[in-house]
Amino acid sequence: MVVVMGRDAAPEDVAAVVDAVRAAGGDAFVSRGRSRTIIGLVGDAERFDALNLHSLDGVAEVVRISVPYKLVSREHCPDRSVIMVGPVPIGPDTMTVIGGPCAVETAEQTFEAAVLARAAGASLLRGGAFKPRTSPYAFQGLGEAGLKILADVRAETAMPVVTEVIDPADVDLVASYADMIQIGTRSMQNFALLQAVGAVGKPVLLKRGMCATIEEWLMAAEYIAQRGNLNIVLCERGIRTFETATRNTLDISAVLVAQRLSHLPVVVDPSHAAGRRDLVIPLTRAAIAAGSDGVIVDIHPDPKLALCDADQALTEADIREFSSVVTHLPPLIGRSLTPAPDRQLCDRL
Repeated sequence: MVVVMGRDAAPEDVAAVVDAVRAAGGDAFVSRGRSRTIIGLVGDAERFDALNLHSLDGVAEVVRISVPYKLVSREHCPDRSVIMVGPVPIGPDTMTVIGGPCAVETAEQTFEAAVLARAAGASLLRGGAFKPRTSPYAFQGLGEAGLKILADVRAETAMPVVTEVIDPADVDLVASYADMIQIGTRSMQNFALLQAVGAVGKPVLLKRGMCATIEEWLMAAEYIAQRGNLNIVLCERGIRTFETATRNTLDISAVLVAQRLSHLPVVVDPSHAAGRRDLVIPLTRAAIAAGSDGVIVDIHPDPKLALCDADQALTEADIREFSSVVTHLPPLIGRSLTPAPDRQLCDRL
């Protein structure tokens, strides 16, 4: 059961609902989105019915939800959400491109990748400062030094930053630099991390686990929402199957299913799905045609020198074709490419 508060509900109205539920032996979790506040109830639904919650000040609606992912479900929020990352929207009317290097290596490499990403049509800059790798001997990222580089590049290009956190202890640090926090595939069911990220309040990019079902993916989003943060974007990045010709198998149907089950935006990561540069642009076309709300792609100024995922990174030679795809295909399905934030760029551009 969830309580949807009215747009004009006062903080004391929210507190009154929470107090009433807890007095009845239940618990209440307050989640605030861009345009609404929702209170998820845990406990005996019959006791909650007896409280007559819909009569309390500020309450717009009391809804019974049959699915276990109550706050991110379309049952309580039929309209699809738009998530704002700074001035950049991600939602059903736009196609938003997130681009940049898989890993932050140097200030120059990150800046050059950001310039290419912006030229490709990206409005958000991705870059990893903390890198969870399969091998303990692989490049693990620059840590806070990488976050500082991302912040410097944001100041020069005006592109809000999306970067990953892998340890609950680092959430506050990453949040102090990032505009959007990424939860990677290996961390999707790190529930302590999900709760910590939910509590910090920044928009979240939640990648699907490589072996996760769609329900498990949505339940991971629910962990974030339950801690007060509904500003979540889901990311389909390919799942592990028997096929070895590609790095992963892009589950394009997951985009449609997740959009029908949840009000959250869904984007696609064709770079990690394919693991091959030659497939990134064709899979981007497929993602747009399927109705994805955006794509996130790896871009590197010189992939042969990349310390992470060199084979899947787009190069300067790919930018014109990629830009044409993300500019011209979205209008065919009633969308438009999200423009990068306006700013007078530095002389280096």
